[in-house]
Amino acid sequence: MPQVLDVAAVRAWCSLALEALGRDRAEIDAINVYPVADGDTGTNLYLTVESAQQAVEAVFAGLQAGPEPTAPSLAEVMRAMAHGALIGARGNSGTILAQLLRGMAQVLADDGARDADHAGADAGALRLALSRAAASAREAVAHPVEGTVLTVATAAAEAASGTDGDCGTVVRAAYEGACAALDATPDQLAVLHRAGVVDAGGRGLVAVLGALREAVSGQATPPRAREDGHHARVESPDDALACPEEPDGAGPAFEVIYLLEADDAAVARLRTRLDALGDSLVVVGGDGLWNVHVHVDDAGAAVEAGVEAGRPYRIRITHFGLDDAHATRSSAPPRERAQRAVVAVVPGDGLAGLYAEAGATTVPDRPGELPASGELVEAIRRAHAREVVLLPNDAELRHTAAAAAEQARSEGVRVALIPTRSAVQGIAALAVHEPDRSFDEDVVAMTSAAGATRYAELAVAERQSWTMAGICQAGDVLGLIDGDVAVIGAEVPATARTVLDRMLAAGGELVTLVLGDEIPDEVGDGLEQHVRETYLAVDTVVYRGGRQSAPMLIGVE
Repeated sequence: MPQVLDVAAVRAWCSLALEALGRDRAEIDAINVYPVADGDTGTNLYLTVESAQQAVEAVFAGLQAGPEPTAPSLAEVMRAMAHGALIGARGNSGTILAQLLRGMAQVLADDGARDADHAGADAGALRLALSRAAASAREAVAHPVEGTVLTVATAAAEAASGTDGDCGTVVRAAYEGACAALDATPDQLAVLHRAGVVDAGGRGLVAVLGALREAVSGQATPPRAREDGHHARVESPDDALACPEEPDGAGPAFEVIYLLEADDAAVARLRTRLDALGDSLVVVGGDGLWNVHVHVDDAGAAVEAGVEAGRPYRIRITHFGLDDAHATRSSAPPRERAQRAVVAVVPGDGLAGLYAEAGATTVPDRPGELPASGELVEAIRRAHAREVVLLPNDAELRHTAAAAAEQARSEGVRVALIPTRSAVQGIAALAVHEPDRSFDEDVVAMTSAAGATRYAELAVAERQSWTMAGICQAGDVLGLIDGDVAVIGAEVPATARTVLDRMLAAGGELVTLVLGDEIPDEVGDGLEQHVRETYLAVDTVVYRGGRQSAPMLIGVE
């Protein structure tokens, strides 16, 4: 049977691409030297594809949870994938990847692209989709540079257009063309040549195309040799002079990203203004919604330009950090480094104060917007210590935190990443933190305390869906224990009591409750009384968490 790109293949593509980027994330981060050597390209691509995959799964969940479950169409799935990537795009390469997916969706969501016999896109449509993707990505970048992800995308499209056969044949050709172009990137960009690496964004795109090849053909993509930064083909001292040189200078200080609601004319004016303010300008999207990415020295001016063009939101500003030259020019004497510090991601102002009182440097986890690895690196720099214990306090930050830790280590900081998945686990770790003992002993004790703390949270269901505890309806209160829905209730107090009873059935000595803004004090008092009366040997502490994504966090240790 001829191979086609149908709904099942697109769904598998999302999962396989996420898996591939998760596996290759650290490697891609390590070779990230252009346009800024901030070590987060792999993480940014992972988070971009993660947002795309979540959007696709939401389409399936929404249609299958209705009174008459149905399967989504190819058009719906492709539009969801592109939209999810657009709203979740991170960094320069992630923003470009979002536009590549949007270009593909513009073709594959067309009714004329479908193979009537197999209810999927045919080979001709797939070839056109890859070409449209490469062209639209180039159009989105203010000043395209060869030897980057744009070059790899163009090579994939050209290789696909030159082949006949079904979709399986097309994606294999695209993948092989991308691999060849990737291997040639050090000869096109001097900064890659000197570092002895291929382009990080292009490496990520090869992983995504390898996942597409596997999803369509069913054949596992063979692993590529790891990029270790030590295989540049320098034949003579002057060999690198043949490569185009990147611009001189340290580059802008800030990366600014935001989503923007605006019309096409306003965006055209915005491009011109931002192009004058900085570099690495990428504006992707359309139909009234855009993702704007630029590197600038004046972050405020970049945001103001967005305000004049329309309505910017989800604004993310990352400082690239001061280099040694900046530090040398400073008239202030260098601040003495502390021996050890704790850096923690916290979900609300209340907990930020609690963590800060315990001596931790905090990074806000804003509702619906996880911090980028650049923010974590900046917090580690701000802590100004020789040794840092990093508490991500969120399972979704595992790859971001790992990338930040690796970047900080490259700057000479000894970093231990404790894989805390909730702020209550971070509280337990911080409670046993003793900076006077050895680093290894302190990390072991903090890791043990976090691991001994079971965590839960309450959430409100946004729509009807299947869960581990059964079918929930919109407005139901969900009790998640260790990340899985365990209780479905109608109100917060009763649901919280049920969650506590289930957790304490396995034992415990201390209950930690973190109440969000919308939870009155009486609820916390009632739960504390319930624990005191039902579990005589268990203590309870209650904190006000402020504005946070979960109405209540619960820890049992």
